[in-house]
Amino acid sequence: MNWGRAVLALVAVVAAGALLVSGGSGADPRTPSALPGLPPPFLGTAVVGSGGLTAAIDAYGDVVDLRVPGAAGRGLIDNPAERQAAGTVPADTGVVPWVSVDGRRARPIWTADSVEQRYRRGTSVVVTTARFGPELVRVVYAAPRRRLVCLTESDAGARVELRSSEPAARRRLHCDGSSAQSSIEAAERSDRRWLRRARPLAASAPPWAVEMYERSLLVLRALTDRRSGAVAAGARDSWAYVWPRDASAAVLAFAAAGYHPQAEKTTRFLLGLGLEEAARFHGDGSPVAGRPAQGDAIGWVAAAAEASGLIGSAWHAARILSPVYPLAWRDRADYQEGEPGDYLGNAIAAGGLQSPLHGEKSSRRLVRRPGDPGSGLDSAAAWAVEPFRRRSLYPGARETMLQLARSGGRFGITPGEDWPGTDPWSAPTAWTAWSLAALGERRQALRLLADLRRAATPSGTLPERVDYRTGIPTSTTPLAWSHAFAILALQELWPVRTAST
Repeated sequence: MNWGRAVLALVAVVAAGALLVSGGSGADPRTPSALPGLPPPFLGTAVVGSGGLTAAIDAYGDVVDLRVPGAAGRGLIDNPAERQAAGTVPADTGVVPWVSVDGRRARPIWTADSVEQRYRRGTSVVVTTARFGPELVRVVYAAPRRRLVCLTESDAGARVELRSSEPAARRRLHCDGSSAQSSIEAAERSDRRWLRRARPLAASAPPWAVEMYERSLLVLRALTDRRSGAVAAGARDSWAYVWPRDASAAVLAFAAAGYHPQAEKTTRFLLGLGLEEAARFHGDGSPVAGRPAQGDAIGWVAAAAEASGLIGSAWHAARILSPVYPLAWRDRADYQEGEPGDYLGNAIAAGGLQSPLHGEKSSRRLVRRPGDPGSGLDSAAAWAVEPFRRRSLYPGARETMLQLARSGGRFGITPGEDWPGTDPWSAPTAWTAWSLAALGERRQALRLLADLRRAATPSGTLPERVDYRTGIPTSTTPLAWSHAFAILALQELWPVRTAST
């Protein structure tokens, strides 16, 4: 999760007014303007795929990211996150639908009167519908195996053309009428078959919870390489890497939902990484340069190994639990990805903190730097409950989570009290809901899930963060970590009880 990088990018944009990535020329391209209530073009809002090819689609039906194999694979579209933050994305980036109505000059969908986007229920097939006056135009995408299939439709004969200046993306795109329709239908059947294998929520779960659960599972499927098990944080430049903690949370979610073979495959991928070499990894397992290992990685992978049922093997025990491979957490960056230090989340993940504030009263709230009350309450306190179960920290974790929940807004909470800015983040909101539910704080957990629902896009995907006033996505959408914790919170709230439980 590129929280530190995202904040730095945002600060740079504010400070510069309008950052021009190519060197400060007024002739630099400008990202097309957003329609009211929508994010700007070229920021993904939906993801399609089933583990072979992964595509991110923006709110206007543009293909803005395309990767193979899997979401952590090779990128086929040049859409740097820095340009997105700077507002200098060229209008011909990726694959763009252009629409001609009544023979008039073609124009892109972001110039329509209105645009709506939805998934077909129980599938990763996404439909973007645009209104040009009385004319409705639909663009449909699916990604069975290693190709992107599209279908365009209109109610009154408007002509829709998909344009792309990127040869690698064009080669993966198939939009040939009846063949595309057949492929889309096959993708729908495959998605629904896969969903039927999931452990359901209890029959008492409301429809919105079932919808969030199913969408979250499908998002994780799209962001996971079906062959290697590599789970990308998101289908976007600079996020299309494997973070050990993000992928480990996906393992916990797959295991909770009954997808044990997938949980085991992803765990084996994680166990094969050099966790002390970097903070993030490519889809082939090689480290990504530029950011050293963070202090929570090994603890998260150990939790994944336990959840997937591999914790008893001698191979992984030597790899994770032996003194040769220590659970180092001091003087490391944490999930907030700032400067190195001694941080709460890292200490909890590594078992390095047995009581709040190093021996002070156990009812004290948990702050980001243990022993430094001025560092602010940290939502990573939730990890002391789930998944790491540091029971001596439960009283402090409860107080901390309840206080953060009370101070949150309509769309969730920030990572902590010392976090710069007020925009809420979906992952801390979801993991706090999970741990509060585990402690029996059902009302507060449900309230946080309501915040999460408001932060979701109309298609049901969870942005990394949203504008605190409008709820419009301002960062990577969807985010694997957020959907993983949503699955876990929903399973905690509406578990299926069996005779043996």
